Amino acid sequence: MSEQIPVRDVTPAKGENVDLYAKREKIYTRAFTGVFRNIRRFGGAFLFILFFGTVWLNWDGRQAVWWDLPERKFHVFGATFWPQDFMLLSWLLIICAFGLFFITVFAGRVWCGYTCPQSVFTWVYMWAEKVTEGDRNQRMKLDKAPMSANKLLRKVAKHAIWVAVAVLVAITFVGYFTPIRQLVPDLLSLNVDGWAAFWIGFFTLATYGSAGFLREQVCIYMCPYARFQSVMFDKDTLIVSYDANRGEKRGPRKKGADYQAQGLGDCIDCTVCVQVCPTGIDIRNGLQIECISCAACIDACDSIMDKMGYPRGLISYTTEHNLSGQKTHLLRPRLVGYAVALLVMMGLFSWALTARPLVQIDVLKDRVLYRENEEGNIENVYTLKIMNKAQVDKSFVIEVDGLPGLAFEGRQQVQVAAGEVLSIPAELSIEPEKLPSSTNNIVFRVKATDDQTIHNEAESRFIGPTIR
Repeated sequence: MSEQIPVRDVTPAKGENVDLYAKREKIYTRAFTGVFRNIRRFGGAFLFILFFGTVWLNWDGRQAVWWDLPERKFHVFGATFWPQDFMLLSWLLIICAFGLFFITVFAGRVWCGYTCPQSVFTWVYMWAEKVTEGDRNQRMKLDKAPMSANKLLRKVAKHAIWVAVAVLVAITFVGYFTPIRQLVPDLLSLNVDGWAAFWIGFFTLATYGSAGFLREQVCIYMCPYARFQSVMFDKDTLIVSYDANRGEKRGPRKKGADYQAQGLGDCIDCTVCVQVCPTGIDIRNGLQIECISCAACIDACDSIMDKMGYPRGLISYTTEHNLSGQKTHLLRPRLVGYAVALLVMMGLFSWALTARPLVQIDVLKDRVLYRENEEGNIENVYTLKIMNKAQVDKSFVIEVDGLPGLAFEGRQQVQVAAGEVLSIPAELSIEPEKLPSSTNNIVFRVKATDDQTIHNEAESRFIGPTIR
């Protein structure tokens, strides 16, 4: 007789109300120190300098990084990108995605624990709680205590810091789209543009709400990364893990006691690893989707091991193979595949970026298919749009090719300012007997007079009467 999977009937009794949503329990994190906390602090400081500092840099009389949406120009230091260059943005997003896949296969959710904005600002907001309301136990007592002047003052101070950080983040973010050197004075004089004010308010509320109140709920329920990360893990992926073979059986003991004789492991069941976790999980229960690999539990556990005189590493970055006594394989097909794909795409992106034409030409043919001029020649009219993507003014020569005997009437050399789109009319004519067919492919070419590497072309058609 074959074995069957045991099944338990969980159908609620008649008339019984079942709540499908568990009420959130507020997490009170404990202060701690350690190697990984210092790495996160230095990394966060670098990201803050990058985010808050770059927006104030200038380049050739303009903001160095400026997404000018009304003009559809995107300035990144010495380069200006246009909507026609959005394919590069798609490539960049794909590269970032594969980079995330690579680091996830190699070291789990270190992006979440160290560089994700949600995690970074949550740690900042938790710091604000600590300096205004005290450490974990003090905050728990304060929340249970009745309202008083002391409690009100501490709560107001905490939320004031939260709002100040959120406003600073919002102004900086909007400053990448509206020049911040003009945005800040406009804010102070209450003369800010309506859309800028709206987005500053929106991102202020978003930062204040997500980092101040939602916190781990964003990581657990809203972020899709937690859901598909398990598909990318393997038994050689570095993850934050508890060594059950060494830690079990858990139990308290006096320092220096022969705990092994009592059948105890290295874990003293102090629950400090749980108290420092920003998502409130117990890492000793195994890998969970709530774990963001921030290594707070590693730092906390190592400090306890030091006090007890035990070796560090009861909780550590390790692999399933290592925990089971097997060899960890650093190079495996999936990791190598992601690395190769990432390097190839980065190479192609670099090539596309450097080979990006600094001049763009678009050809719009007149709605009148063709006409006969005073000399009896067949004439077509076009509108040429020449876009100078370079950072300096350029002089361009316009040529047309593809149909022998074609006469070009109009400006054949134009001056286009940096970042300008110049529209000019162009008339092409040809003797009727020289037309090989009623529809003929032609090519407009434009090139800079001072740099032959700056050139581009666009195809169009020359229309004539039907040849019988």
